[in-house]
This record gives sequence, structure tokens and C-alpha cells, in this order.
Amino acid sequence: MDFEKELKDRTDRVDRLLEKHLPKEDGPQKTVLEAMRYSVMSGGKRLRPILMDETYTLFNGSTGSVEPFMAAIEMIHSYSLVHDDLPALDNDEYRRGRKSTHAAYGEAMGILAGDALLNYAFETAALAFDIDPGPCVAKAFSLFAKKTGIYGMIGGQVVDVETEGRQIGPDTLRFIHEKKTGALIEAAMMTGAILAGASDDQVDNVGSIALDVGLAFQIRDDILDVTSTTEVLGKPVGSDEKNNKNTYVKYFGLDKAESEVEHISERALTSLASLPYENPFLTELIKRLVHRKK
Repeated sequence: MDFEKELKDRTDRVDRLLEKHLPKEDGPQKTVLEAMRYSVMSGGKRLRPILMDETYTLFNGSTGSVEPFMAAIEMIHSYSLVHDDLPALDNDEYRRGRKSTHAAYGEAMGILAGDALLNYAFETAALAFDIDPGPCVAKAFSLFAKKTGIYGMIGGQVVDVETEGRQIGPDTLRFIHEKKTGALIEAAMMTGAILAGASDDQVDNVGSIALDVGLAFQIRDDILDVTSTTEVLGKPVGSDEKNNKNTYVKYFGLDKAESEVEHISERALTSLASLPYENPFLTELIKRLVHRKK
């Protein structure tokens, strides 16, 4: 398998889906539509929609209902980054090697673009009901909403903001990472499994794998914020320390953070291998995600 070629093919497919589903940039509200596109089409790994599709493939999904959800989860991921970069939160001027949305369009339009992407994501995901009106789409839609909301990603963001500058314990730090980052990866992989018709036990197993992948991914992000450069990472490094963020590196040091990434990612891969189906690309993707340089 030529992994890099396969990855590019999948990334290009996600970009085509986003082009298909993003609204046209016209009408009196044209500025916010432009800002939405600017935010979503600024590059990125397209990790979450790819993980969703590969899990859907793992369980032999075939209806095509996954495609609106793939576009939707990238919109939600993009909105979360737009809001993360705002002056009230991380106050980052750059994202993926260019001006962040609020820096390019102004703070007010940055807020509105994030709001618009969140709402439009659910409009897009709802299109799956036209493709497959069966119970799997309804179940996936419910889980998708929960994992991206107050009991998932937003819940993690809240605790992250409220604990800035405060000493916290490892359980709180883990909660932040599991919800702020892990919940969206759970949403991706569990949605893919549900839409493909996986059993409840299999969906739960996929959720555990996804949670480990998300945690390892976030710890790697903490490490890169210390060890990488702005040129390689495509965003400012050292922002965690600047914003007094609670990270694994801050509390446990680089060596311990590295060992945690290894331990958690190996657990995820072992669990993935125990499933009754195989997807070599998905296995390799997870390996590379947790050992990435950017």
C-alpha cells in the first residue's frame, strides 16, 4: 500500500464533499458565507471525516449515508478552531499557515462564521435521512449531536477555559483532553460504525478505540507545541505556555508525555486488531497520527 497516495486520495475526496455541501457565496449575508469557506477550505488533515469513512468501510457500510456526516464533522471541527482562535480564548492570529478567521474578517465575523458553521453542519448531516431513512441515521445523528455538544467537545472546552491558570489534577486534565479533542474523534468513528450497521457492542468498542486515539492525538499536540516550529506546525508554537494552558507536558514533562502516547496508542491498535474486520489503511493512519510532526 502506498499510504501517502491513499491518504491524498481520501483527503481530496473530503475536499470534494466539502465543495459540494458548502453554501454558495452570494446574497446579503455573503461575507459570513465567504468566512465559512475561508475557515473550512484552509487545508488541514481532514482527519475526522477520514476516520469516519474508514470506520464505515471497516464495517462494510454501503448506503452512502456517511457522506453528509463527513462534511458535517469537518464543519464542526472548523467552527471549533475559529472560536478557539478568538481573542477571548487562545487569541491566535494564524491557523494552518495563514491568518485565522477572526484576523482575516474581524472578530465579530469570526464569531458569526463559527456559529454559522455549527448550524450548517447539522443541516448538512440531516441530508443523510434522504439517503437512508432507516434507524441507523437517527441513532448516528443523536450520538453526533451529543459528542459535539455540552457532554462532549464543548464541555471539554468549558473546563479548559475555567481551569486556565489554576493547578488541576490528572483526572481533570484527562477530562479536558477526552472531551475537547477525544469526543470529536469518538463522534467520527462511532458515527461511521453506526451508519454501517455495527452492533451496539461493536460501536462501544469503536468508541473506546476512538477515545484512546483522541487522547494520544492531543498529548502529541501538547508535545508539538513545545518541540516544533511555527513553520512546520502551521500555527504559533508555545501558545499553551503563553495562555497558561494545562497540558500533559506541563504536568508530567516531555518524557512522560511521550511514553503516554506510546502506551495509549498501542492500546488503541490492539483493540482495533481484535475487531472481526480489518482495514489496513485505518490501522496505519492511527499509527501515523500519534507519531506525527505537525
